[in-house]
Amino acid sequence: MTVSRLLVLGIGMGPSQVTPEVAAALKSCDYVIAARKSDNDALLAVRHAVAASFNVPVVEVRDPERDRQASPFHYKGAVADWHSARVEAFEAVIRERGGTVGFLVWGDPSLYDSTVRIASSLSARLGIDYDVLPGISAPQLLAARHKIVLHEVGNPLHITTGRRLREAVDAGQGNILAMLLRALELDGLDDWTIWWGANLGTDSEELVSGRVGDVRAAVEEARVRAKDTAGWVLDICLLRAPSEPADS
Repeated sequence: MTVSRLLVLGIGMGPSQVTPEVAAALKSCDYVIAARKSDNDALLAVRHAVAASFNVPVVEVRDPERDRQASPFHYKGAVADWHSARVEAFEAVIRERGGTVGFLVWGDPSLYDSTVRIASSLSARLGIDYDVLPGISAPQLLAARHKIVLHEVGNPLHITTGRRLREAVDAGQGNILAMLLRALELDGLDDWTIWWGANLGTDSEELVSGRVGDVRAAVEEARVRAKDTAGWVLDICLLRAPSEPADS
């Protein structure tokens, strides 16, 4: 079958956050391809809801196993192997079905997401081009929900993952946006200020802000509520050291 093109589409956190630009592109797709990570993949169900809003079918591909026991030293290699296996699995489906293919990306494709890299590999293997359309990102939503600016006047914002949060703190960063929070290590940060959110833009959204030492337990409780309500949790936070200027 002839493959026309690949579209990487940022969808925010669901149907209500799909931009007009992405909506138009999604309508042009013959189908959306998506990885199923488990038998009860609640996030995949949201992708189905987005695609159904535009009468576009979803073709599921079982997500290849990833080595989650890899040491930090071998982490990047384990992720690279996982991505390669994904490319092969997606390529087989795309070659069989052809047409214009959409990939739906949570938030925006530019932040801690592998889809652009996978699309680039598929593009080279299939000999076709691909396009990337932006979506509403989790940092944007966090700032809007808490009514804050993510950085102070003239000062930087350090973006990292929850896994590397402690590394950023130890390096002297004082204004840190942490994503992919599998666990939130807040030891020694009691006097910092936190703006935290989970499942932003959904019915299970949770928000907590304040001095870390005062709201730490509330964050953990809210995280549990979000997961119990939705069956999954995606959370993000901004942490600011006490010596940093107030938000401006």
